[in-house]
This record gives sequence, structure tokens and C-alpha cells, in this order.
Amino acid sequence: MAIEFYKYQGSGNDFIVVDDRGQSLFPGGGPVQEQVALLCDRHFGIGADGLILIRESDKYDFVMKYYNADGREGSMCGNGGRCAVTFAKHMAIINQGEAIFEAVDGTHKAKILAYNDKQSIISLLLNNVDLPETADGELIINTGSPHLMVFCSQIDTINVEEEGKIIRYSPEYAESGINVNFVEVLGNDSLFVRTYERGVERETLSCGTGVTASSIAAWMNNHRNLGNMYNIHTKGGLLKVSFEPPLKGKNFFSGIWLTGPAHFVFKGEIPL
Repeated sequence: MAIEFYKYQGSGNDFIVVDDRGQSLFPGGGPVQEQVALLCDRHFGIGADGLILIRESDKYDFVMKYYNADGREGSMCGNGGRCAVTFAKHMAIINQGEAIFEAVDGTHKAKILAYNDKQSIISLLLNNVDLPETADGELIINTGSPHLMVFCSQIDTINVEEEGKIIRYSPEYAESGINVNFVEVLGNDSLFVRTYERGVERETLSCGTGVTASSIAAWMNNHRNLGNMYNIHTKGGLLKVSFEPPLKGKNFFSGIWLTGPAHFVFKGEIPL
């Protein structure tokens, strides 16, 4: 049996996207871990940071089912969400300039700011984020996926895979895993972020929920600008994050928008 797939990337974070409306490809509910890992393998499969299944929704435009490159079902993926919306637009699942879809952490709204068959600019609304925890002086923020922030200078000199792996597999995080973000402040409204992603188990070119968590962490560390909007530089390109900080009497961030590109790469078939 061969499956049709589409390859997309959002600021270098790349995904295999499969139209699984009707769930005919994976009637058991989802692919097995070994299938996903093989599809995402960069030597023996298609190669990707993750797999996205697009399924029908009873209430909204579609359901996004996300799997990490290691084959396990993942938590929310911001770059993947923008790619999913672009795919849905390409497949005429949505015809308007906005979408609402279901993901593992609830529903998300997206605005299509620009679109053509090759690329788009998508603004994705993430869920409210509680005030962060602190672990050994480092901030831990859940933006749909858990992230630990390490603020640093001279970020280009850091061995992200080596240092990120040490934290990710430390005793407190080894079982459930955590994403590790190295953050350099370039200015009150500008950051450079590099991320070691759990489930991929290496540095990715960007991480959408990671740059979002890093922006909130920068605000918490008093690197603030009037609009609460941050330009985030990653190895894969530029992303923007904006949010409303906690209002008086509230303990969460709201109105969190992640904005950036999503590019179609290629289409193909592969035996399953």
C-alpha cells in the first residue's frame, strides 16, 4: 500500500503532511511508532521532524494529529500548526482567510495573512499560558509543549545538541522529556533562539512553541517593549510572537500569536 504525502516546512522545521480524512489510511486510529519513525528517517524514509495527519472534525475545519520523529504522538507544534493550515488551504478544506482546528491541546484559530501554492504567512493563536515555574533559576513554560529556557550570550558558540541533551535526559526530565531553548537577547524586542527538541532528540532549525516560550521568558526577565511583540531569529528564519501579559489579578498570558512562514516543499508517494 502506498500513501500520498506532502512535505512542508515552517522556518526550517519540516513535516510530512498526510490527508487522512475518513481515517482510511490508518483504520486503527493512527500509525504505529515504527511506521512514523521510518517515514521521518532522513536516510531510509522521507525525512522530517514530524508527521502530521489531517482529519475531519465534527465542529471545526479539521483535526491536526501530530507525531514526533521518534514515532510517538507529540504535544502541540506551532510550526506544524502553520503548515497544517497552509495544507488545508491548498486542499480547499478551508476557503476563507481564517481557520479553526483541533489539536491535542484544544482548539486553535489561525489567520492566513498571505498565501499562494508555494508559501504562506500564517498567524496562529496559541492557548493561554500560566505564569512559569522556576527550576534551579531557569524558567519552565508550557506553550502547548513544555520548554525550559537557558539565557546566554554568544549563542553561536553553544553546542546545543550536547548541552540540550544533558538537560533533557537529566533525572527530573528523562521520563517525560522537555524541550530546551537557548536564548540570546539581541534587544528588547529581538531574540535569537536555538532549540533542542524532545521527540526529535536533536537541535531543529526552529521551534514554534519554543520561540513563544522564549518570548514570554524574556518578558518575565524584564526584556520588554511597548507592544509586547518579539522578533525571533532562528537558524531557519524569522518568526514573530505577540501576547497580552497578565492583567491585574490574572496569572496567565493571553492573546498569544505566533506568526511566520509555511512553505510547500514537494509531493510524493511512499509504500507504507
